[in-house]
Amino acid sequence: MPDISKSNSAPAPSAGPSPTLSGKGALVTGASRGIGRAIALRLASLGAAVAICGRDRSALATSLRDLEKTSSRVYSQTADVTRSEDVAALVANAESALGPISILVNNAGIGIFGPVQQKTEQEWDHVLSTNLKSVFLVSRAVIPGMISRGSGDIVNISSLAGRNAFAGGALYCASKWGLQGLTACMAEDLREFGIRVSSVLPGSVATDFGQRAKDPSKALAPEDVAHAVAMLLTQSPKSLISEVQLRPLRK
Repeated sequence: MPDISKSNSAPAPSAGPSPTLSGKGALVTGASRGIGRAIALRLASLGAAVAICGRDRSALATSLRDLEKTSSRVYSQTADVTRSEDVAALVANAESALGPISILVNNAGIGIFGPVQQKTEQEWDHVLSTNLKSVFLVSRAVIPGMISRGSGDIVNISSLAGRNAFAGGALYCASKWGLQGLTACMAEDLREFGIRVSSVLPGSVATDFGQRAKDPSKALAPEDVAHAVAMLLTQSPKSLISEVQLRPLRK
């Protein structure tokens, strides 16, 4: 059984202008740490009801506690988004707890690096399933509801590795190049229904995942990626920013 946590009470009143995502439900995958956690916190700060998932139960619980400091309308569930049965349960439970999902951020991802001739079939399957198949499965689960409502936003967290090749990056680059193609085709399939599909392509980010960046001062912070996602979600309702490429300022 998945580990499930939720909080449903009405939000506490706050001073200042109304947050721009009030009344919207969001699902962020891979939100137990790093970029996913930063995105979830940013969406909650903008007034969205936020559901998160991940495979690390302990880390996910920490993310939930952080979210509860910002919003009282949050939900978390351990889930493996490479498995269709986990995805179906996740989406059903999140919508039962928080209402319709109008924002999906596909962030779950892993990296396995090294010369292609040294990689195994199992490593290939693990990277491609996590970074690419999961986006297909979770998007497919939420799209029918978005179509019925005539609106929605899907943001796929890709990488500059989806545009550039580097030694040792065969599996990771293959998954992110594939994600770029999937995102572009999804955008064309869904724009007629009022659904926007975009990708964010960060460079090096200072997270546990991004340890390839030797100098943290020359890496993005997870909050930088969250800012880009918020920008996409708060753009004019008549526009579609297809892609955001995000680099550290310093080389």
